[in-house]
Amino acid sequence: METKRRVLILCTGNSCRSQMAEGWVNHELGETWEARSAGTRPAEAVHPLAVRAMEEVGIDLSAGEPESVEAYLDEPWDLVITVCDSARESCPVFPRPVETLHISFPDPAEAEGTDDEIMAVFQTVRDAIRDRLLPEIRGRTV
Repeated sequence: METKRRVLILCTGNSCRSQMAEGWVNHELGETWEARSAGTRPAEAVHPLAVRAMEEVGIDLSAGEPESVEAYLDEPWDLVITVCDSARESCPVFPRPVETLHISFPDPAEAEGTDDEIMAVFQTVRDAIRDRLLPEIRGRTV
């Protein structure tokens, strides 16, 4: 059995975008990739609408907890992806060489409007992560 490649997905709070990305990668690419996510300034909890948006596509984030990128610096990674501009700017230096990639998505937690309008933003970001991030990872072979 081949070893899975490892990807660390970073954003600021590790409560929405990076959590959804981790869920997508582990769900869709789990045979060849293992994803973890972290934040440069972790939030208190995973955003409930991120959990709900991913539940709609059969991915359970309910046990997720925001974590600090500091906990992962010494681990070997094949790829580090930043999914927000702030995390890209404050991305720490990893002690081992690692390929980095930046794919920015809007922060759904900043959405305003009715409950339905806000949920629609979470769904749009969820789908954009699937459509833009997964092909980038899938294109990198084990």
